[in-house]
Amino acid sequence: MRRTDSGGWHAGHRRVSTWVRGFFFPRLTWRYGRRVLLVALVTAMTARYILVPCRIQGASMEPAYRDGGVALIWRGAFLLREPGRGQVVAIRAQGTRVMFLKRVVALAGQSVAFRDGTLLLDGMPVEEPYVRGPCNWELPERRVSPDCVYLVGDNRSMPMEQHIFGETERRRLAGVPVW
Repeated sequence: MRRTDSGGWHAGHRRVSTWVRGFFFPRLTWRYGRRVLLVALVTAMTARYILVPCRIQGASMEPAYRDGGVALIWRGAFLLREPGRGQVVAIRAQGTRVMFLKRVVALAGQSVAFRDGTLLLDGMPVEEPYVRGPCNWELPERRVSPDCVYLVGDNRSMPMEQHIFGETERRRLAGVPVW
């Protein structure tokens, strides 16, 4: 038996194949070109100024951020709020091309020290669930300057000499990793 109506499988198949063909092989018009240019411009601006991709090099933030991984840094994180203790931040090292990921362990006005591998904040030990492995760091007490934060990596099983850490000005904070 043969279908005589105009609908059916064949008509639906033609509509789908026309849509697929139009999606993957669109007509090259000025309108289409403007749309492609706008999408490229928005993507470039987002990647440059809002969500900056960052390749992770080094083991100082393991296990939270692995060597060779990728993080997206949200640059607007500190426009309306201050960094918090325990928060992972990206720090500009040289211009905006080189950044470090570190954890905020002390804020302006607080004293920070390491004794027998334990972080002391204002003389009191701080529990740090994100730190894995043994730590034998020793660092005398120091007070964090105004408008600064004290930053340290999570992988404290590495010797202190292999870490870049310490006090940094708040204006050097580039943002927070969101992925």
